[in-house]
Amino acid sequence: MPKQIIITEQQRIAAVFSEDQIQELVVAKGSHQVSDIYLGIVENVLPGIDAAFVNIGDPERNGFIHVSDLGPLRLKRSSGAITELLTPQQKVLVQVMKEPTGTKGPRLTGNVTLPGRYLVLMPYGRGVNLSRRIRSESERSRLRALAILIKPAGMGLLVRTEAEGMEEEAVIEDLEVLQQQWETIQIEANSNRAPALLNRDNDFIQRVLRDMYSTDVNRIVVDSSEGVKRVKQHLLNWSGGKPLQVLIDHHSDRIPVLEYFRVNAAIREALRPRVDLPSGGYIIIQPTEALTVIDVNSGSFTRSATARETVLWTNCEAATEIARQLRLRNIAGVIIVDFIDMDSRRDQLQVLEHFNQVLRADKARPQIAQLSELGLVELTRKRQGQNIYELFGRTCPTCNGLGHLVHLPGESEASIGEVNLPVVTRTPDVEEPARPVTVAPPTLVGAPQNQSWEATQRYQEVEPANNGSDLELLNHPSYQESTRRRRRRRVGVGETMQDEALELQERELGSGMEYPILSEGYSLTSPNRRSGREIIRPVTEPPEIVTVEMTSDEQDVYALMGISPLTLLEEGTVKNPKSAIISIKKPGEGNLRKTTAEKEEDVEVESVVDYEEEDDAQELDTFDSSVSLEQADDFDGDEENDNYESELGDSDVELNSDSNDSDDSGPIRRRRRRSSAVTEE
Repeated sequence: MPKQIIITEQQRIAAVFSEDQIQELVVAKGSHQVSDIYLGIVENVLPGIDAAFVNIGDPERNGFIHVSDLGPLRLKRSSGAITELLTPQQKVLVQVMKEPTGTKGPRLTGNVTLPGRYLVLMPYGRGVNLSRRIRSESERSRLRALAILIKPAGMGLLVRTEAEGMEEEAVIEDLEVLQQQWETIQIEANSNRAPALLNRDNDFIQRVLRDMYSTDVNRIVVDSSEGVKRVKQHLLNWSGGKPLQVLIDHHSDRIPVLEYFRVNAAIREALRPRVDLPSGGYIIIQPTEALTVIDVNSGSFTRSATARETVLWTNCEAATEIARQLRLRNIAGVIIVDFIDMDSRRDQLQVLEHFNQVLRADKARPQIAQLSELGLVELTRKRQGQNIYELFGRTCPTCNGLGHLVHLPGESEASIGEVNLPVVTRTPDVEEPARPVTVAPPTLVGAPQNQSWEATQRYQEVEPANNGSDLELLNHPSYQESTRRRRRRRVGVGETMQDEALELQERELGSGMEYPILSEGYSLTSPNRRSGREIIRPVTEPPEIVTVEMTSDEQDVYALMGISPLTLLEEGTVKNPKSAIISIKKPGEGNLRKTTAEKEEDVEVESVVDYEEEDDAQELDTFDSSVSLEQADDFDGDEENDNYESELGDSDVELNSDSNDSDDSGPIRRRRRRSSAVTEE
């Protein structure tokens, strides 16, 4: 199929297009690139792992070389220990075979190779080798004979696939260029001081054309006019002066070439784990430290007549896309593919055959190992440079690469996405003067959305100065002192905490302290210095009592279906249906009514005063249901107020059950914890 090559020399990025899709990316970035040749110094020899670390000029990381990659450095064939081959501070000529990843330095080798267009020169190699992609036996014989004749003495040659069908003059010219390059490297190694970089493919256009150009390329786009000339010159040299069959364009549009051809958009898509398939299925690609896992899912694909055809079609389509993603993302190492389970052995072999066929276009030579008993396909792919995650990805500073927002028990939902800020500590010896600070309206978890700020108050004890052991003991969570315990009053709606805060501060720090003059509406505490004993209590409105007329049959039906009786009322009758207390009565029995509050006001106030002064629990005088909910809230203490709503609900339930059976026998007596009593006419 026809291909296009997009080259941007400024960013040193190239993309290969086929069928309007990016098949491969070539990126030349980083301080250490594959095929770089260095003159290094051995820093440390580790006999325990048969390896050594070589300094190649990177102050942070040294290069790693194994005993099996020493090549010409391994002069003594009988010796197996690396300590007999390398010594510290020894100069070595090495080449980068794997770029650095993470905290690991580059992988080095002593087997230096110089790649060309048609040949690969191996200065320390032996013999002649041919590419396995050359299928024709006659062509293999011709190229093998030619390589044996032109091979330099003491060196090795590898004939590349691009040499197939080429004339002898072009192959010989390519070899002469490589020999001259090797001579230059030897001169630089003898004259330069280690560590030093001796050779690198600085000509990015030449590198891209050498590795990516083939006869099926019909267009090349370059971002500079100078680059167009160099592309033509390289292609003419390789073709032996024959006319070119490719269109070479200069991108002169205002839109950058990477944006114009949607290369950046393809890179963003490649960084995502999910890849959608044309039929509706999708694959998930998850790279890990040890291997890469690929999962295949059918998704919304339901076009086939049977489930077997659906699974087979989705797996074959996923195999084609996986082969493209391996080249695009440059995934290397161990790869595990979890295809959709197939019961038929014939279908499994068909998918494997198709997968092996689409992998042949990959120059990294992926090899399928086996199909495991669990239905997993295992394969390996040779590493060639950095993958797309290492080139364009960055670790998330919030989750440190975890990929999840941590939500621990006890934390609010609003704090999940917050970034941890540095903690500011106070110096115990320095006392900060109290400053008037306006407290912003807080957001309480679980508070009603329609609740106003005036109905929500913050309760906080003043933080004392840490200048005594007694105060340190008081702040201890296990310390309790019964003589200092005091019930705190509830601040009314619309009031400030100034009086209460000053009273608490005077009680803990002692009298004689001069307090700053605070204006109305200010708090003694700052939102940035919140005490660990801060208590936040929302003041909820008392529940509304609603009376609904229902027959016995209606009650049974509504209870069985779980329908609220409030649906029988008109819309807008109840302010807050969630907190309303429903009183059920039969039609014609009369409404529950409240007596006049003014008649029993004096009796109620007197009873409340007596109740607060008595130590033991006594029953209050019986009074009618005229006590309003607002007055009941005034004499409830902190401990009784917590159970106020639950007790009020219990009182109503008992009243309803009694009102249906009893006659007009006078007021009902209640114990002291009942907030009101209701009479029935």
